[in-house]
Amino acid sequence: MAPDMEAAFFDLDKTIISKSSSLALSRPLYRAGMVSRSALLKGIYAQLVYLLMGADEKRMDRAKEAMVALSKGWDQTAVEEIVRDVLINLIDPYVYQEALDLIALHRALGREVFVVSSSPEEVVKPLAEHFGATGVIATRAEIVEGKYTGNLEFYAYAANKAEAIVEIAERRGLDLARSYAYSDSATDLPMLEAVGNPVAVNPDRDLRREAEKRGWQIRYFRRPVRLRSRLQSVPRPTVPVAAVAAVAAAAVFVVWVIARPRRRED
Repeated sequence: MAPDMEAAFFDLDKTIISKSSSLALSRPLYRAGMVSRSALLKGIYAQLVYLLMGADEKRMDRAKEAMVALSKGWDQTAVEEIVRDVLINLIDPYVYQEALDLIALHRALGREVFVVSSSPEEVVKPLAEHFGATGVIATRAEIVEGKYTGNLEFYAYAANKAEAIVEIAERRGLDLARSYAYSDSATDLPMLEAVGNPVAVNPDRDLRREAEKRGWQIRYFRRPVRLRSRLQSVPRPTVPVAAVAAVAAAAVFVVWVIARPRRRED
């Protein structure tokens, strides 16, 4: 790796995709009997609040607590069949054209591209590969003997994102002063502050105010497109079997933001 390489770091929800991935995956889990009707409705309501008002520290803390409570004891293989075939299909219609164009531009200019998200790495990794990203920074859960313990090894949120970016930069020889970061939320201020070219995308109220005060660029993405249509003329990355299997774990964490699970017949 040549020294002083540049990079671009993209948040996922409301920056690359126009909706929350947890909302997209909640219905298949409900149909499979893994999420109750009340949990589904609570999840939809919570995500509508998130989409309209953004995320603050208190909301994210509640989501983190729900993550731990919901995941404990779940078997990774129990959700494999649900997620393997639906993840890309559900996210596909909600990818921002502007985000894809920016990712392609950064890659054409020789920059490395990373997706940085508080979502679990099991769901972020396969999506990042479809976007053509170099790698990801995402939440990692603890798994012992194929079961989720309810603990997190790494929570990709707020200052933790910035620390992970700095670690990657040191390891890969990236010049953060010449690098870029894109996010919609004020909770990602540390991530934006870590680079020389921060960009607020579809910013919430607090981030927009901070970006205006600091003279940061503000951009609005308005054109969701089908990712699959963009991939038809571009060679698709090969996804290892292990990575495909890992997508299954996404269901556990993506619905963490919903209430506690209660098995019931659909």
